[in-house]
Amino acid sequence: MKSKAISVVMVFLFCSVAMFAQEGTQGSGQGRGQGRGQGRAEGRGGGQQQETVVATDKVTPDIPGVVKAGTKIEIVKNGLRGSDGGVGMPDGSLLVTANGGLNKVDVDGNVTTLIENDEQGAGLAVDSKGRVFAAQYSKKVSLIYPKDNAETLTDSFDGKPYIRPNDLVVDKKGGVYFTDCYQVGAKKSSDDLPQAVYYIAPNSKKVTRVADDISRPNGITLSPDEKILYINDWDGAYLLTYDVQSDGTLKNRKNFGKYDLKQETDHGAVSGADGLCIDSQSHLYATTPAGVQVFNSKGEHLGNIEAPYEMPPQNCGFAGPDKHYLYVVGRGVVYRIRTIPEGYKGRAK
Repeated sequence: MKSKAISVVMVFLFCSVAMFAQEGTQGSGQGRGQGRGQGRAEGRGGGQQQETVVATDKVTPDIPGVVKAGTKIEIVKNGLRGSDGGVGMPDGSLLVTANGGLNKVDVDGNVTTLIENDEQGAGLAVDSKGRVFAAQYSKKVSLIYPKDNAETLTDSFDGKPYIRPNDLVVDKKGGVYFTDCYQVGAKKSSDDLPQAVYYIAPNSKKVTRVADDISRPNGITLSPDEKILYINDWDGAYLLTYDVQSDGTLKNRKNFGKYDLKQETDHGAVSGADGLCIDSQSHLYATTPAGVQVFNSKGEHLGNIEAPYEMPPQNCGFAGPDKHYLYVVGRGVVYRIRTIPEGYKGRAK
């Protein structure tokens, strides 16, 4: 009788342990599943950082003259705290704003911190002297590197602070074009400056508002001959162009290329177009919720390169050996794609 009772107790204990182990395995499996689904880099606002989970088997579609079908999307670096910028340097490295500062990412994914605190830097640009400029969410545009030469170029216009400088490009003369726009969901005030594009004249701090007829100006770049300024409209259906005048002012706004509209808002679908870059053949690359949307020099939409993770990419630029790689940044990730044309070498961006 005692032997039989002991056997019953042993069976009960064995089953309990097995059930507990099974529940523990299922629980940890759910936790991992949630981590994969929710693991995404947060913006530069701080808070708990989760590493964005990226697929390493993604390839491109065929985009004639741009990328061959099946070109590997290579993950260069993952796990950064935020990432924006994306400007190529002569040694093949890429400058990004991440981890709260200015960083250089080499071709092997090694990260070197150049500046610990970039004061909420977003878009980056480099002039012909190798100086690095940043559009900063701290409501200013500054020369930030080399550190000994750092200075604020502008922090207000007509006596009012900017909304949130977002992206910029430096022309061959040393003039700086930058966009100023609201963060998505931000409250607007009648006292705010209009969302606009500004130009800082070369070798001065003279600022001119050159366009204020864009719903939400974001990514910005110039044509190789610098006769055309391209601007992403986050809240619109078209990539826009302006003719650049000799004094840096703009004329003749045109709808250049129509985006695939993937971003839903309370007033319908919009582009969500963020960063912008150009190659040596004047193909335009716009980072959007549909991926990197590619346009030719006539504004024809050639195709999209989907991001290897859930969230939309934020910015792009050409770097790597001979500038033959399109680098894409955002959500704590840097990845690259070898393109048929090289990036334009006459300007960093």
